[in-house]
Amino acid sequence: MGLTVTEQIIKQHLVFGTMEPGREVSIKIDQTLTQDSTGTMAYLQLEAMGIDQVKTERSVAYIDHNMLQAGFENADDHKYIQTVAAKHGVYFSKPGNGICHQVQLERFGAPGKTLLGSDSHTPTGGALGMLAIGAGGLDVAVAMGGGAYSIVMPEVVNIRLTGKLRPFVSAKDIILEVLRRLGVKGGVGRVMEYTGEGIKNLSVPERATITNMGAELGATTSLFPSDDVTKAFLKAQGREEVWREILPDADAVYALTVDINLAELTPLCAAPHSPDNVATVAETAGIKVDQVAIGSCTNGSYLDFMRAARILKGKTVHPDVSLVLSPGSKQVLTMLAENGALADLIAAGARVLEAGCGPCIGMGQAPATNAVSLRTFNRNFFGRSGTDSAQVYLVSPETAAASAITGVLTDPETLDVDLTIAEPAEFAAADNLIVPPSANPTEVEVVRGPNIKPFPLGVALTGDVVENVLIKVEDNITTDHIMPSNAALLPYRSNIPHLANFCLVPCDPDFPARAKEQNGGCIIAGDNYGQGSSREHAALVPLYLGVRFVLAKSFARIHKANLINSGIIPLTFADPADYDRLGPLERLTIADAPTQLASGNLVTVQTDSGTIEAKLDVTDKELAMLLCGGKINWLKANL
Repeated sequence: MGLTVTEQIIKQHLVFGTMEPGREVSIKIDQTLTQDSTGTMAYLQLEAMGIDQVKTERSVAYIDHNMLQAGFENADDHKYIQTVAAKHGVYFSKPGNGICHQVQLERFGAPGKTLLGSDSHTPTGGALGMLAIGAGGLDVAVAMGGGAYSIVMPEVVNIRLTGKLRPFVSAKDIILEVLRRLGVKGGVGRVMEYTGEGIKNLSVPERATITNMGAELGATTSLFPSDDVTKAFLKAQGREEVWREILPDADAVYALTVDINLAELTPLCAAPHSPDNVATVAETAGIKVDQVAIGSCTNGSYLDFMRAARILKGKTVHPDVSLVLSPGSKQVLTMLAENGALADLIAAGARVLEAGCGPCIGMGQAPATNAVSLRTFNRNFFGRSGTDSAQVYLVSPETAAASAITGVLTDPETLDVDLTIAEPAEFAAADNLIVPPSANPTEVEVVRGPNIKPFPLGVALTGDVVENVLIKVEDNITTDHIMPSNAALLPYRSNIPHLANFCLVPCDPDFPARAKEQNGGCIIAGDNYGQGSSREHAALVPLYLGVRFVLAKSFARIHKANLINSGIIPLTFADPADYDRLGPLERLTIADAPTQLASGNLVTVQTDSGTIEAKLDVTDKELAMLLCGGKINWLKANL
């Protein structure tokens, strides 16, 4: 039986386990990336483990999230990351160099390699034929220290593309179609592997749009084969030497095949407030638009901006529309400046932001009250834009540019513009904003500002666990709900005590005070709890507030791993109907918790009105971590 591309890469990196879906496997990690929103905590954890020099082939620290210097906090965090990177063997990408996923794709990614990143959109690297996975900062710190990364062996789903996209239909519409069909939980426990004749007409940046937004499926990762298209991109980046062909075996077996004829796709949009709330632009057209944002790690490539510039050339943005641009990298911004496309965009009325995440993660450009914002980003979760009442639609650059001119949501297929634009034979590859690690690491002084506080550690599990229900939340609660990530809070990513005052506030403003008053407790949740970002703050802050366990209908993959790393027990209802029986401040008891957790996957929970059964779906190693009170405690005890 042949192997998929996913299985080939896992087999080549397998350290422990058997490649059977549902079984734990541990793999060697070749590359890591961090960004400044999650990176400070990751490097504090790396230091806590006593690692002198990273053991990976290449580790890179990016500054791309927190770049509004309204106070000293962000600048202090950046200085800490730069100095700790210099000391421990990590490359440092300065502010303005670009978004981690785009720059990693351009300058460091390589087919067949494994990449672990402390950002949920790390799967962007799958566009090069990498196994690129998002994870919590602690898992990335362990990988930097040479430790293997453990996952449950995923199923591999074949997304088979045939045909060719029509003009004005783009890669963004492909991934929106996948989300329309499978939903935000459709990728849980799976890798999405793209095959078929249709992929030959998709450039690496277009493939990156698809693998990037595959994170919204809940997938472990997404990837394409490494083929002649991959080779051409790497040659244009001046890195052809890292290319190697990686194709699925002719007799590779997939758990599921989803067929999509690209020629049948039309422009799509995701309506508020979920990436899988997908409709055609034609049937949604006419909605008045207040803001348009083009860019991000999903659609911040050269081709994306060239198409937008072609549509906007000689036109003027509608008087009622604010158009903002956030290029994916300095490379893209430089090329647009050199060929005149940037001048066309500016002349049309676009506002140009620096190459970074910006409005995608709520760092500036919050829409007006009740505004409609069209964004080429990957998430439109409630409140993520910084304005709770805003209606955010996810669209392609073509749809965004067309709508910026008309002032209403507009189907770009109604335009009369030639969008035939070739990928460049040579990109403006300049690495002058990437600082290599110090050649004399012992001489480097790590600089810590006053905003950097110690992170909390869990405690070993003993005796009965008796906790009050602090809050009961619904389905699809995101990490933006659990630990908001707006412009006011991002500067405090290294200050857990301060962040604790905002935990779950979008769900209940009284939650932080209640958690402190009750000296901790537990959380009851619906399906897909912890959807979205990889930020482990959504576990560390509840840990700081004394949360001992979460009882949910189901968990998002990365958040569940972060809870385990923090020593918070992730339980699921054996009978989902029991969710309706529980209410706030009800007392729940897990008698003799260590014995129950170790004896099997069923746990009896005593409630005020009787008993219910819960499941603990963890590996043997994860169980050991929970019993120790988290991954760092387990590492100290076992290494």
